[in-house]
Amino acid sequence: MIRLASWIVGSLVIAALAAWMISLPGTLTLEVANYRMQPRLGTAVFIFICVALVVILVWAVVRRIISAPKALARRSQERRREQGVEALGDAVVALQAGDAARARVLAREAQARLPDNAAARLLEARADLALGDMPAAREHYRALIASDKTALAALTGLYDQARTQQRPEAALTFARKALALAPGSAWAAEAVFGDLTRRGQWAQAVAMVNVEPAQSREARAAKRRRQAVIETARAREAETSDPLAGLDHALTALKLLPDFVPAALIAARIHINRGDTRKAMSLLRRIWRATGHPDVAALYAHAQPGASAVDRLKRLGEIIETPPPHRAAGMALARAAIDAYDWPLARQALAPFSGPDATQGVASLMAEIEEGEHGDQGKAREWLARAVRAPRDPAWTADGMVSDEWEPLSPVTGRLDAFEWKVPMVQSASTARAEGAATAQLPVPASLPLAPAQNPT
Repeated sequence: MIRLASWIVGSLVIAALAAWMISLPGTLTLEVANYRMQPRLGTAVFIFICVALVVILVWAVVRRIISAPKALARRSQERRREQGVEALGDAVVALQAGDAARARVLAREAQARLPDNAAARLLEARADLALGDMPAAREHYRALIASDKTALAALTGLYDQARTQQRPEAALTFARKALALAPGSAWAAEAVFGDLTRRGQWAQAVAMVNVEPAQSREARAAKRRRQAVIETARAREAETSDPLAGLDHALTALKLLPDFVPAALIAARIHINRGDTRKAMSLLRRIWRATGHPDVAALYAHAQPGASAVDRLKRLGEIIETPPPHRAAGMALARAAIDAYDWPLARQALAPFSGPDATQGVASLMAEIEEGEHGDQGKAREWLARAVRAPRDPAWTADGMVSDEWEPLSPVTGRLDAFEWKVPMVQSASTARAEGAATAQLPVPASLPLAPAQNPT
């Protein structure tokens, strides 16, 4: 309604202006080729405006006709570009869906319609790589390296191709080039860092970690842990060849991670070998209170070289309460008591943990106690049978592998900081039954200590 009213008012205003213009007084004389016209002034102005509008309209039509070929060409180019972009998008979808053959066809179509678009060629190279056409993929990637915009993406593709072809040296070369081109490239830095750690080039590896940016709290914590692990690896290598350097590296790791057990064990061993038993015991007491790790208790008991089993048991009693607060403490105390032939204390230490949920370590120690205290091979055999079926104790585990000691790298994947102190994966029921049946046929090991006539000194 408002629009209709506005249109009516506008029409009336225009009509009023036209009537006012025509009614203007005065005349205008025009002489053209012996023709004279004397229209009124308003009529002349109105005719002039109409002629101007006609000229503008005619020129617009002529201009449109003249520019029609260019417009058609531009429209065709736009349509071609739209088709190329659509083909490029469909190729990405096809490659993500696992249809590499269709993705390559669409990428080639996109490249034909978008000759200056590097993404189409990069996508074709990815499709070639997925199809296993390594020579074609390599040619595409090498062509893309020449451009600064696509060099990093091309190096990424060449790195993936080299890894697919099991060419680690070539993959590392591409990673180093990518890292030199873009120092912030995460995959390249990780590849170069992984190679340094696998080769044991710890100084260069820790130098890379030191310059890594760490913005968040979690990133800073992860960075400190990687630094501590590398410093511990350096201490582990230098423990025997250069003890002072190994001690410095171990203490540096403990500054980064105050409760890192592997670094503490290395530092304590070096202190003990250098005769600094008090420093070693002080460090081990602190780590034991923080972690309760059994390796710490074992090293604490043997901190004094040449000490007797009774002395080791007394020393261990300095850090382990009776009754022990947890299973690791109970097992450590029981081990020391068994070595000292203190059977009642050993049994008392394991009493809270020898129930139905007893672990393999507890069951094995109980077998030693039964055999050593009473010479009861029947009960010892029962405990050994329980040990086969019992849950496992925590151990240093990485990628399904169990190690007696902590190691900086996984022996399976070469990954840094892969070892964790945790319960290994539970074996299958069929394996457990088979081992249990085999154990039932075995005699009690002759290595179990027999009860002596009197306690040793």
